Amino acid sequence: MFDSILVVCAGNICRSPTAEYVLKHKLKETKINVSSAGLTALEGKPADPMAREIASNHGIEMNEHQGRQLTSQLIASNSVILVMEERHLNDLCNRYPQARGKTFLLGKWLGDKEIPDPYRQSKEAFEHVYELIDGACGAWQKYL
Repeated sequence: MFDSILVVCAGNICRSPTAEYVLKHKLKETKINVSSAGLTALEGKPADPMAREIASNHGIEMNEHQGRQLTSQLIASNSVILVMEERHLNDLCNRYPQARGKTFLLGKWLGDKEIPDPYRQSKEAFEHVYELIDGACGAWQKYL
């Protein structure tokens, strides 16, 4: 059984915090710890305002989020690492080879679907990404 999940994207202000908080909501009846980080994180920054608005519209509050950089300690201390894109998976595993066996696409159970970056895009782009993340998190639920 997995006890901790780390969700990773690039800046840790749009996709990974959204997935972190959606997973926390979906897994609230479990003891699984969920957190997020970025490969090129905007450290200390809150979640993107549009990402927060879209999540809030779905009953998910991300006001506490602060961006943080991925570290080897985070890699070691998490059972599963979920990334948004194939290039994130490759970059992460090249930097941290020890992560290879426990790192997967968030969209793994949706045909290895990648989650595109909505940063600086339209509200519709953020809504589309939220729906993808929500569906991917729901698909992971049965495996966690």
